[in-house]
Amino acid sequence: MVSLNGSRNAADGPAVPMSPGDLVEAALAAVAAGGREVLVHARTPCGRESLSPRVVGPLLEALREAGLERAPGPGGGVAVSVAVSVASEPDHAGRSARVRSWTVLPDRAVVRFAEPGARELAEELLERGVAVDAEVPVGGSPEPLARFLAWPVRDPARVRLLAEPASADPGPVAELLRRLPPVPVLLFGRGPAAWPVLRLAARYGTGARIGVGDVLHLPDGRAARSNAELVAAAVRAREVTTAGNR
Repeated sequence: MVSLNGSRNAADGPAVPMSPGDLVEAALAAVAAGGREVLVHARTPCGRESLSPRVVGPLLEALREAGLERAPGPGGGVAVSVAVSVASEPDHAGRSARVRSWTVLPDRAVVRFAEPGARELAEELLERGVAVDAEVPVGGSPEPLARFLAWPVRDPARVRLLAEPASADPGPVAELLRRLPPVPVLLFGRGPAAWPVLRLAARYGTGARIGVGDVLHLPDGRAARSNAELVAAAVRAREVTTAGNR
């Protein structure tokens, strides 16, 4: 997965795509470099995160019209995910209303189980036909993971756990994997943890995420010029780690 922009803004540098046109260009380049999914934080023209159908719909349509074929199932197309969080709509009822008002649907939506109303929001997304990525921290407060584990997942094929370890310590991750129901797992880190966690994901054979939404630097410390450059470096890092595990 490629986190195209995250919660960043123009002040974070030219590598961060902001406009719909920039996001489309970044998505296409990232996929060409080896990305298989893209995650976007939809924004209004003034840069504010939004779940409005007038913002989300045109962005999704632009990504599809540019050639990102819809992902019908595992291994097909390029999945497009939208982040659904308090940053885009502080009120839980407001987030649910926005989701119900969408006229163009993403393939997946990231729901942070550290935020109130996450389980209900996830259920509404599933009812609308949108797969859910349940995001939880690893190594911090145990409550988000406990909420996820208490959720009776009725359709594991359409639910995935996005786990964010605070570091690349394998102990908490191994414990997490032992406790999970049979759902896919993606590991990702932010800032200094991004590259160590990506290598940890390769070690455990889980999905991984990279992109300027998570990290602005390459493994050698150089500033990344684009999402595509980060993806290319991630592909190389995973190949090296996987080969070392054989």
